[in-house]
Amino acid sequence: MATLTQLASSALVAYSLLGCGAKIGGGVDVDADEPCVTGVQRCTENTLESCSDGSWTTSQECTGVCSPALGCVTCIPGTGTCSGDTATTCRVDGSGFDDIACDPDIGISCSGGSCQGACAPATLGRSYIGCEYFPTVTAQAVSTDFSYSVVISNTGGVPAQVRIEGGALAAPLTLTVAPQEVKVQDLPWVPALKICNGGGMNGCTNPNAFVVGQVTNGSYHLKSTQPVTVYQFSPKDYTNGASFTFTNDASLLLPTNAMTGNYVVASYPFWNQFNYPGLMAVTAVRDNTTVTITPTAPSSGTPTFPVGVATPVVLQKGDVIQILNTSGDLTGSKVSADKPVQVIGGHYCTNVPSNVVACDHLEESMFPTETLSTEYLVTAPAVPSIPNGKEEVIRIIAIEANTNLTYDPPLPSAPTTIPNAGGYAQIARQPGDYKITADKRIMIAQYMEGQAAGGNTGDPAMTLTVAIDQYRSEYLFHAPTNYVTNYVNVTAPTGATVMLDGTAIADWTPIGNSGFSVARVVLGAGPLNDGSHSATSSDPFGISVYGYGDYTSYWYPGGLNLDAIVVD
Repeated sequence: MATLTQLASSALVAYSLLGCGAKIGGGVDVDADEPCVTGVQRCTENTLESCSDGSWTTSQECTGVCSPALGCVTCIPGTGTCSGDTATTCRVDGSGFDDIACDPDIGISCSGGSCQGACAPATLGRSYIGCEYFPTVTAQAVSTDFSYSVVISNTGGVPAQVRIEGGALAAPLTLTVAPQEVKVQDLPWVPALKICNGGGMNGCTNPNAFVVGQVTNGSYHLKSTQPVTVYQFSPKDYTNGASFTFTNDASLLLPTNAMTGNYVVASYPFWNQFNYPGLMAVTAVRDNTTVTITPTAPSSGTPTFPVGVATPVVLQKGDVIQILNTSGDLTGSKVSADKPVQVIGGHYCTNVPSNVVACDHLEESMFPTETLSTEYLVTAPAVPSIPNGKEEVIRIIAIEANTNLTYDPPLPSAPTTIPNAGGYAQIARQPGDYKITADKRIMIAQYMEGQAAGGNTGDPAMTLTVAIDQYRSEYLFHAPTNYVTNYVNVTAPTGATVMLDGTAIADWTPIGNSGFSVARVVLGAGPLNDGSHSATSSDPFGISVYGYGDYTSYWYPGGLNLDAIVVD
């Protein structure tokens, strides 16, 4: 799959090599009589011409400007102007200009009509690495004796100056993260988002407490002067003296440079036994953001969001709206916004499945719809007594109607079609590793099952599966050293050499006939004894990180690219 940027670049290269006449947008003179290749286009002054049967014909007289890669557009990508700290920059598709604030607090300045610096969007690209994040507390049953925390990893070679404000902080705090260092920062729970603010889950079973909440400046705002990765742990520890949390999870947070305004939500059903809800939390990262939410399950509170009705709400930067359902399932809910937003899906506390004890908190950052693709490798989580992976629940969520699915190796009992957009196919109580392929864009959520499902450790946790298209060749990730056991699942082309903390991974298992293999590796404390790990390869590969404590667990994607994927 190719990104829009890659397609535009390829078209420009192809055009410049053809040399088919007149003066191209870049000012290159070529022979107008030389035969051309059908399907290629060029600009002659402000006229768009296309090659058909070896000859050039006029396609369109442009009212704006002509781009050989994009056709008639409003502006040429990469052009723009500066006004103080604001860059007015032509969009990558040439459809118009966007005003982009170049933030001097994180070393970004405006030059040549674009933001420049290590933290500028164009420098960062689109991945899990960035300089601006919005950590957001979600509804959680755990006692407030345990700490909500963010983990900040400096992936570069320059110290990062980090500032955190908002949420429940009385004043901003600052810290320095050295190169290749990981720092854990405890933050106060935000009561209006946590919902349960007493001594733990036993005191929070009243369904009337679970309502829609719009919380002004409810998220934390984290800014760094250098690119970093950020995870949130809800909470960080699973013990405090003789007390246990019983309910933890973690999320890989996406930076603002990777966010868009389009998402679907993965959650889990309302748990009738204890009236525990699923959740979705939307955080605005820019002022005056209109967010339109179309939920798939009923909720209570103000504002109201009727099931199946696209309902708008305006949020300012840092505002959070959290929806907790009163029945049904929020999975497949749609979020759209006119500016980038963050979306977290999950559950207050639930069994997975409902008849397998015990319950645990679920949460994960949703990937933007534009970044989803059609090919995924799903690998089951290991526990010490089940090293090849225990059973799990898999949900395949369709973005479009009539999505068809295939499995490698075959899963005869698995659904092969999802008829509705936002609908999902569920594979329950399934161990093993699979390549799942769809004919349309999909999102896959994986749910770890409780202790009673096998292994006698851990409880439910949730992660999103990373599309093969979004694999990277290097990662810096974190696995907290206070957990009993931590793992990383590595998926890579069969025969690839993947180095984990400087040592080649040796124990691989093929995934059907996919041409990929998986390795489940027990993680130690890492080279720096702080839970920081690195993984590299000359081939793109994927990682998923998880860990177990007594009666609890966490799970998150260890990193990914977040390019816009073109799906034919």
